[in-house]
Formats: sequence, C-alpha cells, structure tokens
Amino acid sequence: MAAFDDDLRFAHVLADAADDIALKHFRSLDLKVETKPDLTPVTEADRLVEETLRNVLSRSRPRDAVIGEEYGNTGNSSRCWVLDPIDGTKNYVRGVPVWATLIALLENERPVVGVVSAPALQRRWWAAEGSGAWTGRSLHKATRCTVSKVSKLEDASLSFSSLTGWEEQQRLDSFLGLTRSVWRTRAYGDFWSHVMVAEGAVDIAAEPELSLWDAAPLPIILEEAGGRATNLRGGHYSSGGPLVCTNGALHDAVLTQLNGGPTPLRLT
Repeated sequence: MAAFDDDLRFAHVLADAADDIALKHFRSLDLKVETKPDLTPVTEADRLVEETLRNVLSRSRPRDAVIGEEYGNTGNSSRCWVLDPIDGTKNYVRGVPVWATLIALLENERPVVGVVSAPALQRRWWAAEGSGAWTGRSLHKATRCTVSKVSKLEDASLSFSSLTGWEEQQRLDSFLGLTRSVWRTRAYGDFWSHVMVAEGAVDIAAEPELSLWDAAPLPIILEEAGGRATNLRGGHYSSGGPLVCTNGALHDAVLTQLNGGPTPLRLT
C-alpha cells in the first residue's frame, strides 16, 4: 500500500461531503451571494462546505493544520490540508456547471495528495504520491490519467482563464506570444484547464496569479500523470503565484515564451 493511500481515501470522504452541500445549493433560487473585499463573490455554499470539511478534519485529523479560502489558517503542523470549497464561484452563481472543490494534503509544503471534485460535471480527478493520477466518479470507477505526447508548440492546445490577469501582471505581450505559437487556444478556465492537461485533452494551461488554495492539488495530479506544474521560473509551486501546467515535453518552451527571453533555469 502506498504511503498516502489512507489520506487519499480520506480526501475522497471530504470531497463526498463537499459535493452533497454544493450540489444542494447549486442553481437554488435563494442562494445568498456576497462580495468580498477583493471584489470576488462568495456564497453561503462556499462557507458551508469549508465549515463542514474543517469539522470533519478536526475530528479525524486533529493534529493536522488547515488552510482554507474562507477561514484562513488553523493549526501548526508539517501536514497541512488546503481547501478551496468552490473553485469557480462566478460559474457557480451563474449556473455554469464548471466548478469544483479542491482538496490537497501538503507535507512540508509539498503536495502529496490532491483531489479535484466537480460534481455538476460528474467528474473527479485525484492523485497521491507514487500512486498515479486518476479520473472518474469514485475510487472504484476510475481510469488512469496520462498527459499527451505533443512535443511541438505549433501542435499544442492551450487553455487559460482570462487575459485580464496577464495584463495586470504586465505579462500580456508574452502570453499573447504564446497563444500565437500554439495550434489552438480555449478559455476553459479555473481548475478545468489544468486537469484536462493531466488527462491529455489539453497540452498547456497557465495562470498569472493564483492563491495557494486555487491550485494546491494540481501539481501532484499533473506530476503523477507524467506532466509538470511549476511557477514561471520552473520551480515548485508552493505558496501561490503564477502556475504553468504542461505535458512536460512542452514545459521549457512554454516558460521561454512566458518569460519573453532565453530558456529559464529549471529549479529544484
């Protein structure tokens, strides 16, 4: 049995609980929506999901720390669960089914377990260190994720969320250069861009600025699927910032484009 199998099973239990709550409120006529100080929306479903998962964690993993989008940091441990109760809240409030709960377990700030659960799409993606990456509806109904073998940018499919963030980070020209270098671009957005890289449907996904909870499960899922997930310098994505996910074969070329210069040094 792999080292993190029990943690992965537990992450699925958390995802099941999140799915039940989020689906219950999805497209409900009385859904309450507020605007946070950063002008992003938050719903009662976001808060209920995170509260529920924190309660389950406090009972079953009391020694582990927790970081969540809505309620911040609790605990102090080398093992830390990171929660995004609803990634894609803007989709959620408009009735678009592309949203998910993101759950990750970090050990010493490195992801070792990751689950992305999108119940309105009836899909889930997950991975644990050394156990591969998988997609399906449950642990027992799954197929293995494997990244594509596309090796040239001109043959690659790129997905992203929006151009605004790249403009805000003063990297719009570099990003547009990448879009002109690839075969196809689509803005699937949020978690979906990245998990489709893991399953080989898309070759590149890139975002200019994310919080830790927006992406915590993605590096382990990408790596276990045979791909790469890094920051713009090729180093580990560990505490937020830009995220670049690829099938691995394209990664250095993508970083070169996004940095607008020579191939960046790959960090360990």
